Amino acid sequence: MTNTHARQPVTKAVVPAAGLGTRFLPATKATPKEMLPVVDKPAIQYVVEEAAAAGLSDILMVTGRNKRALEDHFDRAYELEELLSRKGDQERLRRVQESVQLASMHYVRQGDPKGLGHAVSVAEQHVAGQPFAVLLGDDLIDPRDPLLARMIEVQQELGGSVVALMEVDPAQIHLYGCAAVKANGFGEDVFQVTDLVEKPDTADAPSNYAVIGRYVLDPAVFDVLRETPPGRGGEIQLTDALRELATRDETSGGPVHGVLFKGRRYDTGDRADYLRAIVRLAAERDDLGPEFRTWLRQFVATEMQG
Repeated sequence: MTNTHARQPVTKAVVPAAGLGTRFLPATKATPKEMLPVVDKPAIQYVVEEAAAAGLSDILMVTGRNKRALEDHFDRAYELEELLSRKGDQERLRRVQESVQLASMHYVRQGDPKGLGHAVSVAEQHVAGQPFAVLLGDDLIDPRDPLLARMIEVQQELGGSVVALMEVDPAQIHLYGCAAVKANGFGEDVFQVTDLVEKPDTADAPSNYAVIGRYVLDPAVFDVLRETPPGRGGEIQLTDALRELATRDETSGGPVHGVLFKGRRYDTGDRADYLRAIVRLAAERDDLGPEFRTWLRQFVATEMQG
């Protein structure tokens, strides 16, 4: 076992939220895509709840123009709270106040939208030389499957950086960053990453292990990002920086490990998957599920007859 006593704890999370959400136009013309509701909570709240549940109490959100609604959502709404209090509606009051109490929230603007690697780089001053988590809002991880806590455990044990991996159909690997891996003897779900490729052609992919939107990063990534030229799509890719760190040992910011996730993930990154995520989450709710599942069965039966 590796000695973990000298390692700094992971207490901070970075949530990039500066994207324009063009796949959801016109809904995102004036509303941040992160604020689109998934049942009755905005997608971004699920992400912040996940970070808080993993013990990350200090969260930096990387935003851009027209994203003020994100800050407002995690701030107090005094008039609304007063109204609900006067009505005696304690349940809705509790739900309104939940987002304020999750964590200590901070905000910085990305400025030029130069890609995920650039979005992470603007968090350097806030992170202050500590290992930190990065959570992307397109991937919602079911709280019953604590992926982030496992990734933090691996980082604290092995050092370096950790990425989340999921097996996907080889025909879909071109939609993701892809990892080449080898066994490292630290549990069946943990691998050492030997290479990373951003959205490879299917024929060139080193595996069907896709990198999904959770990372625990060594602060050495900032030095690498400064030297990383624009890659695929003309953007500074976090994948390219991690590829460099994967070649290093712990004394210089490496290596990179992967945690294989086999739990429940809700992809809200495109319209069809967003709708599926809403249906799945609503069907599992105690307050909505029974009635909704009954309606859904009837709807499907009617559609099949048609």
